[in-house]
Amino acid sequence: MTNDMLIHPGLWLIAGGLVMAFVHGRARQILTLLVPAVALWLVWQVGDGVFGHVRFLDYQLQFVRGDRLARIFATIFTLMTLVGGLFALGQRHRIEVPAAFVYAGSAVGAVFAGDLITLFLFWELMAVGSTLVIWAGGAGARKASMRYLMVHLFGGVVLMAGITGHLAGGGDITFTAMKPDSLPHWLILIGFLVNAGAPPFSAWLPDAYPQASWSGTVFLSAFTTKTAVYVLLRGFPGAEVLVFVGLYMAIYGIVYAILENDMRRILAYSIINQVGFMVTGIGIGTEMALNGAAAHAFAHIIYKALLLMSAGSVFYQTGKTKCTDLGGLFQSMPLTTVCGTIGALAISAFPLTSGFVTKSMIAQAAADQHLMTVWLLLAAASAGVFLHAGIKFPWFVFFQKDSGLRPKDPPASMRWAMVIFSAFCIGLGVYPEPLYAILPYAVDYVPYTGSHVVSQLQLLLFSGLAFFLLLGYLKRTLTITLDTDWFYRRAGLRIARALTTVVSGGLAAFYGGALAALTGLGQGIRRHYGPAGVLARTWLSGSMVLWVAILLLMYLIVFYIPT
Repeated sequence: MTNDMLIHPGLWLIAGGLVMAFVHGRARQILTLLVPAVALWLVWQVGDGVFGHVRFLDYQLQFVRGDRLARIFATIFTLMTLVGGLFALGQRHRIEVPAAFVYAGSAVGAVFAGDLITLFLFWELMAVGSTLVIWAGGAGARKASMRYLMVHLFGGVVLMAGITGHLAGGGDITFTAMKPDSLPHWLILIGFLVNAGAPPFSAWLPDAYPQASWSGTVFLSAFTTKTAVYVLLRGFPGAEVLVFVGLYMAIYGIVYAILENDMRRILAYSIINQVGFMVTGIGIGTEMALNGAAAHAFAHIIYKALLLMSAGSVFYQTGKTKCTDLGGLFQSMPLTTVCGTIGALAISAFPLTSGFVTKSMIAQAAADQHLMTVWLLLAAASAGVFLHAGIKFPWFVFFQKDSGLRPKDPPASMRWAMVIFSAFCIGLGVYPEPLYAILPYAVDYVPYTGSHVVSQLQLLLFSGLAFFLLLGYLKRTLTITLDTDWFYRRAGLRIARALTTVVSGGLAAFYGGALAALTGLGQGIRRHYGPAGVLARTWLSGSMVLWVAILLLMYLIVFYIPT
């Protein structure tokens, strides 16, 4: 790592994505792998400190600020872009992968942003890139992409309002830790939480992500919510309200994932659940908890991408996403089954997988602070994760009944991407020291203790037992689960139509009244000043002399009246 910056890695990714939109064939495939590989190297050329000062109005923007927290997120973002690009090497849609690179580059730019204005610019550019990724999913994804964009723009407006209020109140433009102690800071916090998938704006994620293509969902799982985790780590560490928000997200994601039938929607709800663990750690705010949140974000991007790669492979080969239409695929897709199972074990924090060595840091931080209720709820949420993602997803998709489908494993590039991330899941679980070494704070934590391993295995064992005992109730049918998105997809539409009717009626009445008033005024003017008006008539000279005499008399009376 050097003490200066060669090229901004985020801008490199954005530029690479724009170039890729105009090339085809082998050249495009080479750029798909070369651009993120170079970006990953560039991330580690950014030293500690601020680089790239830019003067904007009366502010000095800090375009790049390097430190340990920024580098760990930029590292996993660029690594995800590289392996995700390998998985999407066969994607034929012209826009998706270039848009994904712009999306990833914007996330890296937001991570390195040293001031609030630069952060906001990359934040909004992320919304554009991610919307295009969803839009590339086909005609059925267009409406979902517009709803997704609507939520992002709403969050952006709230964030901009908070930043404006913060600066107007004399706040510093530098993006540093703050507290939710004023309206502008609350608005900034809410703007961050919208992208994190926090309540009540959680439904946009499972509404939009599964509508993307077999490869687009993989990219979407990595950047938006994890960038939100990063800005919460940077901006609001130790904010107590985040403990409650995070716990709600962890439970919410489990409930809806258990009810869901679509395999990609199961994993989308699972993203909210996992981000809930990270948000809880940020709310706890100790060095152990913040390290745990950062480490879990790193591990989550890998194993969630792996799960969505396995689901995407099934979708790519079968064209089906409903659990009720799948089953028995282990017979013809053995590699996809193994990789999907590894991802399921990692998200469940099974010993010797990456989730075990990261999620446990957050639980340990809660125990160290004697937050017994938080610790118990996190343990319950961990059991729920094993129910919906650790068992339900692989069981209904790859095992259970024989659906009669016999698809083969996907093409080589997709298989290699799954193998690479499977190796990361196991490698980090067996040997977590390289990950611990790049965390924001020094790590004094040993995940593999006898009590911890035994307690986690007991938790997973009883969760698995509960799953098979309740299997008859957990079998999904072709149902629709209502979520808060109903308000802006159905009720919101009706309210908008009603308001349109009321406003249109009010405007029509206003325009009618204004037109009548103007018509009357015109008629009055014409009556007095028109060709036949009173003031346009010819007056006799004698009458004019009389009126002048009367006015002169009145003037003399007023002038000589004693004051």
